[in-house]
Amino acid sequence: MQRPPHEDFSLKETKPHLGGGKVTGDKLTTTYDLVEQMQYLYARVVKAKDLPGKDLTGSCDPYVEVKLGNYRGTTRHFEKKSNPEWNQVFAFSKDRVQASYLEATVKDKDLVKDDLIGRVVFDLNEIPKRVPPDSPLAPQWYRLEDGKGQKVKGELMLAVWFGTQADEAFPEAWHSDAATVSGTDALANIRSKVYLSPKLWYLRVNVIEAQDLIPSDKGRYPEVFVKVIMGNQALRTRVSQSRSINPMWNEDLMFVVAEPFEEPLILSIEDRVAPNKDEVLGRCAIPLQYLDRRFDHRPVNSRWFNLEKHVILEGGEKKEIKFASKIHMRICLEGGYHVLDESTHYSSDLRPTAKQLWKPNIGVLELGVLNATGLMPMKAKEGGRGTTDAYCVAKYGQKWIRTRTIIDSFTPRWNEQYTWEVFDPCTVVTVGVFDNCHLHGGDKNGGKDSRIGKVRIRLSTLEADRVYTHSYPLLVLHPNGVKKMGEIHLAVRFTCSSLLNMMYMYSLPLLPKMHYLHPLTVSQLDNLRHQATQIVSTRLTRAEPPLRKEVVEYMLDVGSHMWSMRRSKANFFRIMGVLSGIIAVGKWFEQICVWKNPITTVLIHILFIILVIYPELILPTIFLYLFLIGVWYYRWRPRHPPHMDTRLSHADSAHPDELDEEFDTFPTSRPSDIVRMRYDRLRSIAGRIQTVVGDLATQGERLQSLLSWRDPRATALFVLFCLIAAVVLYVTPFQFVAFFIGLYVLRHPRLRYRLPSVPLNFFRRLPARTDCML
Repeated sequence: MQRPPHEDFSLKETKPHLGGGKVTGDKLTTTYDLVEQMQYLYARVVKAKDLPGKDLTGSCDPYVEVKLGNYRGTTRHFEKKSNPEWNQVFAFSKDRVQASYLEATVKDKDLVKDDLIGRVVFDLNEIPKRVPPDSPLAPQWYRLEDGKGQKVKGELMLAVWFGTQADEAFPEAWHSDAATVSGTDALANIRSKVYLSPKLWYLRVNVIEAQDLIPSDKGRYPEVFVKVIMGNQALRTRVSQSRSINPMWNEDLMFVVAEPFEEPLILSIEDRVAPNKDEVLGRCAIPLQYLDRRFDHRPVNSRWFNLEKHVILEGGEKKEIKFASKIHMRICLEGGYHVLDESTHYSSDLRPTAKQLWKPNIGVLELGVLNATGLMPMKAKEGGRGTTDAYCVAKYGQKWIRTRTIIDSFTPRWNEQYTWEVFDPCTVVTVGVFDNCHLHGGDKNGGKDSRIGKVRIRLSTLEADRVYTHSYPLLVLHPNGVKKMGEIHLAVRFTCSSLLNMMYMYSLPLLPKMHYLHPLTVSQLDNLRHQATQIVSTRLTRAEPPLRKEVVEYMLDVGSHMWSMRRSKANFFRIMGVLSGIIAVGKWFEQICVWKNPITTVLIHILFIILVIYPELILPTIFLYLFLIGVWYYRWRPRHPPHMDTRLSHADSAHPDELDEEFDTFPTSRPSDIVRMRYDRLRSIAGRIQTVVGDLATQGERLQSLLSWRDPRATALFVLFCLIAAVVLYVTPFQFVAFFIGLYVLRHPRLRYRLPSVPLNFFRRLPARTDCML
């Protein structure tokens, strides 16, 4: 499938007005901000007093309606209260103002028609302007007026001013962009928020032994194992080899837990009395907050834990029996590891869990989320018209940010700025764009926020103190191919506080020391990362407003390990791209050897003779050559941050069936004939890979067989050759040997034979273990 000709997947550099200034020469003419200034009219409704009664009972149910032209926002209402306090802020975009006055009206909530209590009117020309970081504008009391401008009973305290999105009232304000949204929950769901990932720990449970177990059948040796449950994670040891009432295991089990610790560690010892039937011999619950915390590789003390057994009586009640059975374990919270919840290729944080092990930050990352253009309609409103309610989520380190939702716009303007501390330059910030499906009853319909696209920016590819303003394509892979969902406009600046500290980071290991002193297996890391992403998504879903599970999983690349024909082909061609340089050098050297360009070959001969005569120049020449190559390539250095590449990903040329396979569920939901066809295709491809891997193994085994006497004649010849070579190289100067070998390799084509060389023939005749394969 080919890319449509009108689709533009390129990265575009822009020159926006940031903070009221202009980007010139990668610098800002003002240091105000990384976003375009947006003017807002703010109205803070604080409280009212002495409101007259409007009901038959002499009381009122007051609320305030703030109106500017066609836009109006309302506070919550209070029942039977003449001195209510609201303390709510309303923000109206100045770009959409089509009125000359702002009206704040106090009304009495009624079943049929709300009664007017009074109002306050402000002329827009007389409203003051406030520029942060000025002190907040103090609210004042205003006498209420009726519809004819006459003073009435009651006063309203409020403050009105013009400001920008840098105002501290901006995040919690009701926005005119959300004029069509009603309800407290829906309003909370569209505001910008900052979230923090829970602090994750690895929990290590070293099960050593147990004592004095009491099986129900005392006439058999028990087959005992330990089952450990931590939340939704469950692991078990192997069956103890010492089949007795004092079994031993000495096994490590690893879990992921998050602070604050909410659930205890549940441990049970079970006896396998029959196939698929296990009997619980005892169990115990261990609170996590009392466990030891380890920051390095030093062992922690082991402890004996009492086991309890519960017996179900005939009446259905539990009777608790305590007895002398115990289990010996070493349990600790590992603070020296970094708990991986992201793909290792796109990690935004590499620090260990324990804060005591953190190093000082090396800089600051500033991200300005400006706007998006050309967004696709993600859902249909009543009447069939397409619409999009877009918001952005950015994740770096433990801090997640979510911009406000712009209602019903294909060109939303956020202009929000956020800041992170940077502890390692070799990290990635991820920005995702989503459609909010939870505003108009989406929760009731079970809707999920749709993904519009994602952008990743690696900090090490950014120049320090430079402002990058680019428009990134938002690309999403669908079953029918790759599709551009629009573009997002970002401003990024990485500020380095200490160049020396940042350069020093390049000499340190990528992960904390514990990952190398006591490494975890690949299967352990995969399982632990899955558990970590589930914990993070669960905790963030419980925030208010929630950061949805589908959003968190998309940002953390959950499911990226699944099989994909497209991704496999892309990785193969990536390998070929890496090897192409070596292949090109080999072809160039072959042309030198066959004298395709005699002048170049003669120059290589001269260089070779000089290096043989003066061997101390070999290494300096190599490094000087690498230095010159690096300086030469400086002219073609990348000027823009990397972005999603559809050609590199083979997304623009993927076959429809390959895409359908990639989007298939696990386990598969496709008909058996399609699964059979895909299985046969997979067998075909795996067969080729199997052949290549077998060939590589064969060459390695031939190297091993040189001295293994599997072929006694070949090994005898090689051993004899090694003895002769040792004597010859001892009595012959090294320069002469190198001179002879070099001239032999560079000999003229007339002195060459087309048949393979003797060493190659000898190597190909060596035995391998292919004869032993079934």
